[in-house]
Amino acid sequence: MKNLRKPVIGVMGPGESADTDLLLHAEELGKRIAENGWILLTGGREAGIMDAASKGAYEAGGTVIGILPGDNHTGMSNFVSIPVLTGMGHARNVINILTSDVVVICGMGHGTASEAALALKQGKPVILTKVTEPDTQFFSRQSGAPIDYSDDVEKVIAWIKKQIM
Repeated sequence: MKNLRKPVIGVMGPGESADTDLLLHAEELGKRIAENGWILLTGGREAGIMDAASKGAYEAGGTVIGILPGDNHTGMSNFVSIPVLTGMGHARNVINILTSDVVVICGMGHGTASEAALALKQGKPVILTKVTEPDTQFFSRQSGAPIDYSDDVEKVIAWIKKQIM
């Protein structure tokens, strides 16, 4: 029997340090993920990439899973459909990665770097978007192979399709 489960696409990126260009990029990614019928997973907070991607997906009619650091809904994005309260703080990054079928790293920060490293260690398909060339080189060295990279949302979506088909 064919697996009927919808793919879970994790979008990870910085919180408060994300600039306007990065937020708009994440919002478009979230929108396109929803339009493809996939489930979006983020860190669930009302900050940065988490909130922007969630907004894009939610407003496009998608489902958004938010893996929250605390044991309550404080600070949760208004666009999260399914909150998962972990009480784990940053350790929730493991849940973010293990639950995602594909990981999109959108921008870079300390927490995002840990998620990228965890994804590579777990053998998850990873694509980088809106990161620096040194970041791309660093993660390529860590994985032992070039990491996929694109700043074009449509190319990221096409890459995701190849990973889940």
